Amino acid sequence: MKIRTTLTLQYAGLTAAVFLVFVIAVYYVSEHSRSNAFFRNLQSEAITKAHLFLNNQVDAETMQSIYLNNQKFINEVEVAVYTTDFHILYHDALQNDIIKETPEMVKRILKQKNISFYVGEYQAVGLVYSFEGKDYIVTAAAYDGYGYANREALRNMLILLFIGGLSVLVIVGYILSRSTLKPIRSIVKEAEKITASRINKRLPVKNEQDELGELCITFNALLERLEQSFNSQKIFVSNVSHELRTPMAALTAELDLALLKDRTPEQYQAAISNALQDSHRIVKLIDGLLNLAKADYQSEQIKMEEVRLDELLLDARELVLKAHSDYHIELIFEQEAEDDNVLTVIGNSYLLTTAFLNLLENNCKYSSNQTSRVLISYKEQWAVIQLSDNGVGMSDKDKENLFQLFYRGENKDIAPGYGIGMTLTQKIIHLHKGELTVTSSQGEGTTFIVQLPHI
Repeated sequence: MKIRTTLTLQYAGLTAAVFLVFVIAVYYVSEHSRSNAFFRNLQSEAITKAHLFLNNQVDAETMQSIYLNNQKFINEVEVAVYTTDFHILYHDALQNDIIKETPEMVKRILKQKNISFYVGEYQAVGLVYSFEGKDYIVTAAAYDGYGYANREALRNMLILLFIGGLSVLVIVGYILSRSTLKPIRSIVKEAEKITASRINKRLPVKNEQDELGELCITFNALLERLEQSFNSQKIFVSNVSHELRTPMAALTAELDLALLKDRTPEQYQAAISNALQDSHRIVKLIDGLLNLAKADYQSEQIKMEEVRLDELLLDARELVLKAHSDYHIELIFEQEAEDDNVLTVIGNSYLLTTAFLNLLENNCKYSSNQTSRVLISYKEQWAVIQLSDNGVGMSDKDKENLFQLFYRGENKDIAPGYGIGMTLTQKIIHLHKGELTVTSSQGEGTTFIVQLPHI
């Protein structure tokens, strides 16, 4: 069911319920007022007739004759007068006797002084009337034909109003819901035009202040992120294909060349050695891509625990020296830590070790003496790691594109690489809510500054 239909039905149902409550309330209030007014009229008529009879102003036969004659044309009030010991003194029409008084009723009237009740559709009253110091029981009953006719007319009018009003409300509700949802239909039509090949298209925002405007803005922001993700994916796939193709082509060519003709053991060993180097390059590239994928996880998806930065740096130093025995790494504590917490962070030891390993290798391989100087310090809520070298440095262009995936700078011929390490390192530091900055000048070396919040 469409929202337009749902809103119409909900609006009509709610309005019908409220309308019905008001209609019923009007009907019952009107009926209550009619009933009370007729009971008062009965009491007045009963007292008038009882007074005329007891005062001997009109004899009983005349009053009975008037009652019987009027009853043919109007709903005349039937009155009866009794003594307190249930002796009948007067009755308009004993042969009809609408109320059918009993001794128990007389006792009830004497006790309550005034009672009102229904006998079928007839309304009746009973009261104690005092005349010349003596109490009498007076009863009266009549059919409120005029009041019932008005009640029926009111009921029919309310039913017509309810049906007619509800019909109008349904039509108005449908028109309003259609008008209200018209902008949404326009948004849906525009959204249907957005495809993978037209992901740069955006939804029009007519009013930034209303909910639909906020929806369009939010959806456009989502499209913006998706477009960036798609573009990054395209670039990533293209660059990965390019980077993998080179070592794979070299590996294939080396193996094909080895199979062309018989060779000496030394030649086979040389071919296998070259193929192994190409395989190592492929493995290293794949490892870098896998680590890059891990760094793209959300922080809640990665195991985080308390880790000491000095221990991570020692581990990273050992890994670098194990792979490159000719590298030199100096670890220097700028200030003595009175509390271990200043060097302890909440993080993932594997990813942080990978980040420091990349920074140490980058220092060493671009340094003239293959040395990285690591300065460890802290300030306020930050643990600060500075990694410096006295190497060739970077140009402004290289610094600007340093953290771009697969970017190789102007010094790419000095040392091999894939343009993954710096991008991976930045992602890891940001994942740990830290900051990574670089200062460098050509010919004067490079310094990486890592700031991580300590516990």
